[in-house]
Amino acid sequence: MTTGPPAAPTVANVTETTQTPTTPLGDERVKRSPEYRAAMELLGGLRADLIHDAFAYRPMPGLAADGPVLRRLPERLRPRAARLPAAVVLTLALVAFLGGVVGAGSSDGPWSLLSGMMCAAPVLATLVRPVGAFWLSMAAVPLLAVLSGVWGEWPWTPGAFVCHLAVLVIVAVRTRPRTAAWMWAVTAFYGLICEYTLGGGHYVTNTAAMLVLSALALLVVSLWHIRRDARQEVTAQRTVTAHERSRRTLLEERTTIARELHDVVAHHMSVVAIQAEAAPYRVENPPEELERAFATIRENAVAALTELRRVLGVVRAEDYEAPDAPQPTLADVDALLANVRDAGLTVDKAVTGAVRELPPGVELSAYRIVQEALSNTLRHAPGASARVELSYVLGGLGLRIVNGRIPDAGLVKPSPGAGHGITGMRERVSMLNGEMTAGPADDGGYEVAVFLPVTAVSEGDA
Repeated sequence: MTTGPPAAPTVANVTETTQTPTTPLGDERVKRSPEYRAAMELLGGLRADLIHDAFAYRPMPGLAADGPVLRRLPERLRPRAARLPAAVVLTLALVAFLGGVVGAGSSDGPWSLLSGMMCAAPVLATLVRPVGAFWLSMAAVPLLAVLSGVWGEWPWTPGAFVCHLAVLVIVAVRTRPRTAAWMWAVTAFYGLICEYTLGGGHYVTNTAAMLVLSALALLVVSLWHIRRDARQEVTAQRTVTAHERSRRTLLEERTTIARELHDVVAHHMSVVAIQAEAAPYRVENPPEELERAFATIRENAVAALTELRRVLGVVRAEDYEAPDAPQPTLADVDALLANVRDAGLTVDKAVTGAVRELPPGVELSAYRIVQEALSNTLRHAPGASARVELSYVLGGLGLRIVNGRIPDAGLVKPSPGAGHGITGMRERVSMLNGEMTAGPADDGGYEVAVFLPVTAVSEGDA
């Protein structure tokens, strides 16, 4: 009898084989269960709220000066009223002390005094170590029961009852609702254990009274916490909303300004560029100097339009991304001087020191300062000559732009300005922690002197 090849395993067999656990149920399966994770989270909450740094130093703060209580009081009473929480705690400690003395029962003299001090100490501890005060109160409860010998009220003697209830409320006020829930749970666990395991033969138990009163008090404190947090969240949301509204209003105003600038300035600059381009064709056989002058006017008008659109783009939108075109540097000063020479300004340039590459911010600011100073010369001193001096020194860069006095027989009159040019230069120099002086020169002209510091990079920092 011949036998064929063994049958291939079916899908069901393969599935059963792969799903069969290779190890018995153990810790791996328990650790992954939802019950285990929930229990670990509960224990983690207990550890974080009542065990970790339980005796950390946390002094009780006073009332806020702008709070709802102090702001209604006269100014001279506010410093004293700010210590009202501490006064309330001291009052509760005194009540707990009296409860401990009265509840000492048959104990007289030093034992009743010790009982009162044991009741007052946890309440006073809430001023500096709130969570630790809860554990002190829990530890004092059995000691007070043994010390007083009052077995008719089990397991909370009158002093321990007042002390523990006061500690629960104060700590709940100083912490958060979850801590209050854990304190109540620990209190309930202790009270039930004492009542059902150690309370045999005692005819009066007050665990139920403690749990009911503490639950009501902690519920009120928790509701206060929730209401305060909700009010703070609403205030924060209102602040954010007001901030966003102001930002939106500012953006709308900036957009309006940008639109007005574009409508007014861009229109006139476009007209200047078009007329400068068409002007040579309206004159028969225009001189070469005239054509070059009109070409320079057109180029400057087009460049001004480009800069205007770039600046308006920044003003219009907060998320505007500037184009990737390179920013001007000191290497472009020669082109700048050629441009102003074409506009009719006689300008010389002098460079002293070892020319080197400077940080981009210094290069850009130096270029803009030279550009603004020469523009001021063209505007306010037409016909005068100018001189640009660049001094590369060890600690930075020195700039000096000076123009001569205005010729008496000049045909072009100075143009009035708003005075923002010097202000802009000072802002650039101040941003780089530099120094600047601007004022009349000895020969009747005007001088701008600037020093831009450059921090030397050592080999260790490179």
